[in-house]
Amino acid sequence: MRIGIDIMGGDFAPEETVKGALLVAEETGQDLELILIGQEEVVKQNLVSAGADPSDFEIVHAPEVIEMGEHATRAVAQKKHSSISVGFQMLAKGGLDAFASAGNTGAMLVSSIYSIKNIPGVIRPTISSLLPKINGGFGIILDVGAISDCKPDILYQFGILGSLYAKHVFNIPDPKVGLLNIGEEESKGNLLTQATYPLMKDTDKFNFIGNIEGRDLFNEKADIIVCDGFTGNIVLKMAESIYEMVRERKIKDEYFDRFNYEDYGGTPILGVSAPVVIGHGISNAKTIKNMILLTRDLVASNLVGIFKNVFT
Repeated sequence: MRIGIDIMGGDFAPEETVKGALLVAEETGQDLELILIGQEEVVKQNLVSAGADPSDFEIVHAPEVIEMGEHATRAVAQKKHSSISVGFQMLAKGGLDAFASAGNTGAMLVSSIYSIKNIPGVIRPTISSLLPKINGGFGIILDVGAISDCKPDILYQFGILGSLYAKHVFNIPDPKVGLLNIGEEESKGNLLTQATYPLMKDTDKFNFIGNIEGRDLFNEKADIIVCDGFTGNIVLKMAESIYEMVRERKIKDEYFDRFNYEDYGGTPILGVSAPVVIGHGISNAKTIKNMILLTRDLVASNLVGIFKNVFT
């Protein structure tokens, strides 16, 4: 299994991305082949500084870097030799089984759509996030920022993508899919949720349990929470702020500790034609390690192949 890692992506790259890759190499041994993509001399220097031998890794030179604050579409078009662009070029040509980066999220989304493209039948890809449940499990919310303005058929497809993701990667047998709304009744909500509800209600593609409210985000009512990216991003940032407030107030609580983004690593772009994972921009070595391990699990699950069977 060959996984490409954007060594230049992230606020603490390349030091932390190299350290994260080394943690994975120590844990998995020869079972996983990591391809380190970035400025070759910089990658080698960081490997040496971390006590590793650069000759133990395949390093692919990418002289340019897409910075975190750059305009995504413009940067992808202008920087053909960036670590993100080179990673997608390799992925599109079959040189990698998957690609992961903690770099510019917009650039990752744009490159996914225009380089490896959507799975035929998927209208728009989505990104998700995990929400810790009070009982010790977690829910999956999508979309969390890829598409701010959605149509009913897009939300319906999010239900399919999220359900398959939960079933085949997280081993949830029959995931319960809920539509995030301002009330439980079928007639509640804005025009988008009112038009989406009957599509989900009549489907046999997933286990739709109806509308859920904001107070249900962290309980057992739904395993998959579907919403547009505008709403989902607000929910995600709110959840992150709760964790930050708890930590700043030095409150030790086993449940709130599970909001720590370091433990999750990243999120896949669901609906594109090859496994792609986006890491958190402030990823440290532990987060990078978990991002890579999630990428490995996606490849092992054949999730993209499962999507293709359902949508094509």
